[in-house]
Amino acid sequence: MGEPWASDWVVAHAATLARSFRRWLGRDLLPGISERRAIAEALFAVPFVLVSHGTQADPVLNYGNRAALTLWELSWEELTRTPSRLTAEPVAREERARLLAEVTQHGHIANYAGVRIAKSGRRFRIERAIVWNLLDEAGAHCGQAAMFDRWEYL
Repeated sequence: MGEPWASDWVVAHAATLARSFRRWLGRDLLPGISERRAIAEALFAVPFVLVSHGTQADPVLNYGNRAALTLWELSWEELTRTPSRLTAEPVAREERARLLAEVTQHGHIANYAGVRIAKSGRRFRIERAIVWNLLDEAGAHCGQAAMFDRWEYL
């Protein structure tokens, strides 16, 4: 498989990530980049973590950039088969569910912090995360995304 960012689905999804971020936060996710393939490539390579999941009853991760894959110690194939709740320890899942419900209601939240767990069991605390709803081109809800650039291993 080539670079994950280069698939047609990821190029379209990257545009959704950027468009929805701008809708909820009123600023660009990647200032100065507007071409769809350039957005997809840049989002995959940025130093901040960016992940998203779909709208299933038990949402499955559908995107993670290189920083996310490294932090959670997952391949693209593993990440995109992982229910997003499994990125948090069982004791943190209730808090995570409350957070996602708040995002659903208000469109986004900023400055979220919480403990997450990598594939190896290594725990880390994320800080200053922004979580936002994803909207398709027709404005229908199609998932949620999160980004953060601060984490500390515990």
